[in-house]
Amino acid sequence: MKQTAVEWLFDQYVNKSIITIEDIEQAKEMEKEQMIEFGIQYMFGRTDIGSNLRNDFIQKYNETFKSE
Repeated sequence: MKQTAVEWLFDQYVNKSIITIEDIEQAKEMEKEQMIEFGIQYMFGRTDIGSNLRNDFIQKYNETFKSE
């Protein structure tokens, strides 16, 4: 089973007793990828989709979750 971004970030804290800005940025990128993959699997039941559709998901994610 894959590890969620939150679980990964928690492990970073447990292993190092500190969370760096780089850890947070990596966890955010992991969460983005996990959300995109979940959306694709939920909507289409598979992961072998074309790059155009994947790019559409990434664009929608960025529009929804990226702050200025």
